[in-house]
Amino acid sequence: MNRQPQLKVCGLTKPDQIQELISMDVDFLGFIFYEKSPRYVLNHLGAEEISAIDHHGKTGVFVNEKLDIILQMVQKAGLNFVQLHGDESDDFIVELRQKMSPKVRIIKVIRIGNDDAESKNRITQTIAKDLPVDYYLFDTDSKAFGGTGKQFDWNILNEFTITLPYFLSGGISEDNIGNIGMLKQQPFALDINSKFETEPGHKNINRIREFKNLYQQNK
Repeated sequence: MNRQPQLKVCGLTKPDQIQELISMDVDFLGFIFYEKSPRYVLNHLGAEEISAIDHHGKTGVFVNEKLDIILQMVQKAGLNFVQLHGDESDDFIVELRQKMSPKVRIIKVIRIGNDDAESKNRITQTIAKDLPVDYYLFDTDSKAFGGTGKQFDWNILNEFTITLPYFLSGGISEDNIGNIGMLKQQPFALDINSKFETEPGHKNINRIREFKNLYQQNK
């Protein structure tokens, strides 16, 4: 019996929308701490405001950020999860784990591109390393490090035994939710973002609610 995936909504910037998602029992709230992103949260909310949000799944998304800044933001914003979305080295991840509270979980992103051989190699190498991370997140590769609204070929995941619970990201919508059932190893959570926006950082809450109801029916 497959467990229903949890839901993460990423790229949040607006307090009223965050509260609506909390009332909908969304499991993870994603805040992007990457200055080049159009959803860069610190252009909209202060770290103290994020810290004041009463939720157990506050996730900070970082891209090739300095270790000290991540540690500082975890403290200031009261983050529960750190999502490493860049090309962070193994040593960096080990040091982050050592210096960060063990209560804060690490999500390591594996980006999947158009080159199957390269993508398979990236998955193989990451899984084989046994890094001190708690989850993987598979997303469509892009120069912008996510938020493309494009789906990668999910079939590639069926070629691996994924050793940790994983988030599935990249162009998930009502149109492809039914295809998740073909995955041999079901995702721990679904991660949605740009497909559910009217503009970067502004979510279509009604559409998210409808999507949540839909995938609950398809479990």
